[in-house]
Amino acid sequence: MNQTKYIFVTGGVTSSLGKGIIAASLAKLLQARGYRTTIQKFDPYLNVDPGTLNPYEHGECYVTDDGAETDLDLGHYERFLNVPTSQANNVTTGRIYRSVIEKERRGEFLGKTVQVVPHITNEIKDRMQLLGNSGDYDIVITEIGGTVGDIESLPYIESVRQLVWDLGENNAVVIHLTLVPYLAAAGELKTKPTQHSVKTLMESGIKADILVCRTEHEISDEIRHKLALFCNVKREAVIQSIDADTIYEVPNLMLQEGLDLVTLKKLDLPKKAAPDLKTWNTFLKRLKNPKHTVNIGLIGKYVEMQDCYKSILEAFIHAGAANETKVNVVSIHSEHIDATNVADKFKDLDAILVAPGFGERGIEGKIEAVRFARENKVPFFGICLGMQMAVIEYARNILGYADANSTEMNENTTHPVVNLMEEQKNVTHKGGTMRLGAWKCTIEPDTLAYKIYGQTAISERHRHRYEFNSAYTNELQKAGLIPSGVNPDTGLVEIVEIKEHPFFIGVQYHPEYKSTVANPHPIFVSLVAAAVKAKKAK
Repeated sequence: MNQTKYIFVTGGVTSSLGKGIIAASLAKLLQARGYRTTIQKFDPYLNVDPGTLNPYEHGECYVTDDGAETDLDLGHYERFLNVPTSQANNVTTGRIYRSVIEKERRGEFLGKTVQVVPHITNEIKDRMQLLGNSGDYDIVITEIGGTVGDIESLPYIESVRQLVWDLGENNAVVIHLTLVPYLAAAGELKTKPTQHSVKTLMESGIKADILVCRTEHEISDEIRHKLALFCNVKREAVIQSIDADTIYEVPNLMLQEGLDLVTLKKLDLPKKAAPDLKTWNTFLKRLKNPKHTVNIGLIGKYVEMQDCYKSILEAFIHAGAANETKVNVVSIHSEHIDATNVADKFKDLDAILVAPGFGERGIEGKIEAVRFARENKVPFFGICLGMQMAVIEYARNILGYADANSTEMNENTTHPVVNLMEEQKNVTHKGGTMRLGAWKCTIEPDTLAYKIYGQTAISERHRHRYEFNSAYTNELQKAGLIPSGVNPDTGLVEIVEIKEHPFFIGVQYHPEYKSTVANPHPIFVSLVAAAVKAKKAK
């Protein structure tokens, strides 16, 4: 195949319809048919990346191997496709405008007036084709954030219009995702929101080739015909996307609806072999037929919004299926935990995960959670800030350093067991300045970490400014907190564990980012297994 084909996924009526899941599901089906497929997300906000966004604003910030702070939809892409994404897979309006303004300052536009059309749209089109021009992919799926009609989305919609025209016949497809709501008072599904959404898209010069209709009820043949007629699409191109018990069912639902076949037909591509979803469906079968159930506490500061811990929640789904175990994640706000209530709040938990985060709020509750897990031999896993809390708890309660802390929380602590990394001390700009992306780690043999990974050399993704203070390594190790993983280049402690505990591990990195359906992360798999064992022993 000579030319890369492009699929654009737009949304209408309302946000949060699941463009990312539809894009990932279609990509999964095309990949399973033998096509080299990738997905990219274009976000219409002016932030350069989500790295400085409050988790309540935007949910989790997902980090790629190459250190890009990106939209959480990239996590879905990786979990479905089992292929790493990169900086090129997520572009924001902030990045587009910054690039154009920098070119203008360098004189690259030769004194011309810089405008949205053609300068901004040309920049967007260049970015949209970046992955396609690499020669690594047969098909590139581009998800456009927001909904059609949003002011901030207009340059992207215009860029898609131009690109569809530039690419020519059979080289681009526009999939429009809309809502077909059910009105209980009328007792019927309504097509008008979809009709208006498609009309808005057409006013921008784009014809939807395929309609994907989100719905809570089955869409009848009559409604499909009506949508096809009024939205000017073929009947076979009206695809129902009904609510599913889990997002991992969506590829099979899209396969039943023929979304992949309609797309290939529009792109004038051969069907190739039927999609090979054997591994995927084995995972689904194990997910739906658990033999055990465990309760795992997620101790965090942002538990009111589940998207803040999206990758952790998905990693538990992958690990649960691997163990044929249903994982009930019990979210507990760390601000509401103290020595007087921790035993009552944790009495039904089979394992505890202390989540990552930033800032002082809720810290003492996290430390109390670690203490409870350590003293009561409850399987424990600390991620990033969670690992740092484990170090502080140990220094306070085992070494007797009552004011031990991180300099992030207390600059004047006399025992800074966690402190600012040397290269961070003169940083004034916050965006993209943390330790980010994939870093190596060397694991000590005869440790829990080695038992989990089964190897001494690993690579994991990071997102942090503060670190384990190496000045305390020997003291903590003598007292029983073992540094079982160290970065070979920097000497930074990456993993700590307690040997006398059935399962106690803290990691400075974010393993949840690398967990996929095909490769559930080994720490999560081991934690769930430890929780099952702990529950049986009760």
